[in-house]
Amino acid sequence: MKRRLNRVMDHDAGHDTGRRDFAVALATFKARPKVKASTPKTKAKLDTVEFAARFAREKVLQQRRYCNVFALWRTCRNKNCRRQGRCCGDAAACLKQALGCVPRDVQARVRQAILDKSPHNIGAPERKARQCMPVELCIGSSE
Repeated sequence: MKRRLNRVMDHDAGHDTGRRDFAVALATFKARPKVKASTPKTKAKLDTVEFAARFAREKVLQQRRYCNVFALWRTCRNKNCRRQGRCCGDAAACLKQALGCVPRDVQARVRQAILDKSPHNIGAPERKARQCMPVELCIGSSE
């Protein structure tokens, strides 16, 4: 499992997903401010819209990481997933369907391994997405 996790983390560094743009647009739409109020010029840590967009991007990648580490592509209906040996389809649906099959302690160990492999200076949205358990990634938005 450790070798598979290393391969997944290395592969996901440059991986682009097809649904990422939609997830980012949806998160940005939900997080945009309702009314622009004039506030004093203080340096904000991170704009809520940008935070939501970055969180949505990392959430999609995190779902795909979990699918690849749990090797859900072996039993996937999508031929592309089985052929390429990694998740190529809807990672959220695959992960949601497989949550009952993967023991909770295995999920926790994989989550901890992903956190250990993450850089220490990672941004807040990425850190928040990586700290989520697989079940939290499947239940709507966990913001």
